[in-house]
Amino acid sequence: MTVRLLIVGPPGAGKGTQAERIAARFGIPTISTGDIFRANIAGETELGKRVKAIVDAGDYVPDSLTNELVSDRLSEADATTGFLLDGYPRTPDQVRFLDALLSSHGHKLDAVLRLVADQDEIVRRLRKRAVEQGRADDSEEAIRHRQEVYQRETAPVLEMFREQGLLIEVDGLGSVDEVTGRIWAAFADAGIGAVEASA
Repeated sequence: MTVRLLIVGPPGAGKGTQAERIAARFGIPTISTGDIFRANIAGETELGKRVKAIVDAGDYVPDSLTNELVSDRLSEADATTGFLLDGYPRTPDQVRFLDALLSSHGHKLDAVLRLVADQDEIVRRLRKRAVEQGRADDSEEAIRHRQEVYQRETAPVLEMFREQGLLIEVDGLGSVDEVTGRIWAAFADAGIGAVEASA
């Protein structure tokens, strides 16, 4: 089954867990920009060396290099029949690049899945996790700041996907199985894959 998806959601919304289930259901790779960066750095590729120099200097990896890394990863054999992107695109320019890249191969995104979660509930969840893991520096203030940065950065990108009619929003709170069930139902409603509504 060919399906090209994006998953977005604030830190603590359970994105990683749901991404694994979606990728397994459709038989597609989950492609995370963080993983791509780490793999290239570990493999000491030319792109990896450039990323490492930027990160070591404490700078953000520019759109142009991120786009190059994602383009390189999407050209690999396992991504030819689809993928689930996580953490990309993060900026309007990256959205435009991805659209053009897919279009050049006669492809397009099928959907953008957004896990929606109440900020107070996420803060409570992450704060509990931090205490359990002994991360005292992960204060409520720090967690709220990360949430605010995420909301600010993703708002314009989400609006672009909404205008393109690609955005599917699912409540990300509840048990893992409950959220997965909502995702299958939302995909079925959108005509994505022959996905039954059971978890």
